[in-house]
Amino acid sequence: MNQPYSRLSDTEPPSVDHVIPPPKGFVDRFIRRFGKLSHVVVILALYMLAAMAIALALAPALWLLDQSWIFVRDVSAWLKWPVFGFALGIAFFISGFALLIVVPIFNFVLPSRVKSFKGSYYTYATLPWYIHNGMFYLVRYTFLPFVTLTPFSVWFLRAMGMKIGRRVFINTEFISDPCMLTIGDDAVIGGSVHMFAHYGGGGYLTIAPTIVGARATIGEMATLMGDVHVGDDATIMPHSVLLPGSRVGQYETWGGVPAILITQAEMQNIKQSIHGKVAAEPQM
Repeated sequence: MNQPYSRLSDTEPPSVDHVIPPPKGFVDRFIRRFGKLSHVVVILALYMLAAMAIALALAPALWLLDQSWIFVRDVSAWLKWPVFGFALGIAFFISGFALLIVVPIFNFVLPSRVKSFKGSYYTYATLPWYIHNGMFYLVRYTFLPFVTLTPFSVWFLRAMGMKIGRRVFINTEFISDPCMLTIGDDAVIGGSVHMFAHYGGGGYLTIAPTIVGARATIGEMATLMGDVHVGDDATIMPHSVLLPGSRVGQYETWGGVPAILITQAEMQNIKQSIHGKVAAEPQM
């Protein structure tokens, strides 16, 4: 009988420590005691950091616009505005590509080294998680959709700490926790796939790596939650949801919500049903 998801064997070490860590030092105790206040302070600080990153990314674009206006300000109106509009479009892409460089630098300089964790959302240990995702989202929700399916996207994700093999095809920008994600050689990540390395439940935040093996295929709009391992040459059907702890074996096919193992016989029946040839029931 298929199980909703399979877990590591008892002999395999867990991917995240399930013992809630005690407070470490005065700062950690303060954050836990005044969680909401600390959260607001961190968010405001992230806004300031984001503003600095945006300012640096906009600088070359604003310089271009300034030079363009000097060139076109004395030109007749019928030519001035199309030329300046073109310069504005070029400036947008310049600022976007600059952001692809600036954000990884900020991520490298700031304390954004995310580790496996389980505990309260409001602890000192979660600060790197907030910083890392906060900086990443600055690109994910602005310019990343414009470079998805290009080498620039792969370069940026690697610069943010994502482990990506050779000849990997990534057709999604719906990614979180990139430094905790691993994709093997020749893997295919379909359109609008959601990949992240965290999940919440019972009042706790759990951060654990998500791994996609070599030559694996993740169907479009599938969801891979934290603490998920997809084996080499495995297939995840479109729109499926892999719950935390899922362990997809080599060559296996999983599908559904939640995703479960689909045997070869079941897969054959599905294919025949699609073609209007439902497999005959076995004789008793």
